[in-house]
Amino acid sequence: MTEEKIRRINELYKKSKSPEGLTPSEKEEQQKLRREYVEAFKRNLRGVLNNVDIKEKDGSITHAKDIPNKKKIKG
Repeated sequence: MTEEKIRRINELYKKSKSPEGLTPSEKEEQQKLRREYVEAFKRNLRGVLNNVDIKEKDGSITHAKDIPNKKKIKG
């Protein structure tokens, strides 16, 4: 995601909080840019996590990318 797009997200946010608000086309643009930002963030986070190694108690090393992806976290 480019700095220009992030700047536009912020502009649209500020305008949405102003008395004039956003036009329907600006609301659509805002939603599109936000989705794009979230997807870029997720891709970046996955890239970082794929390079993480975890040292186990027994001294072995587990690569984070080799850990199964679990949708539900048990608490």
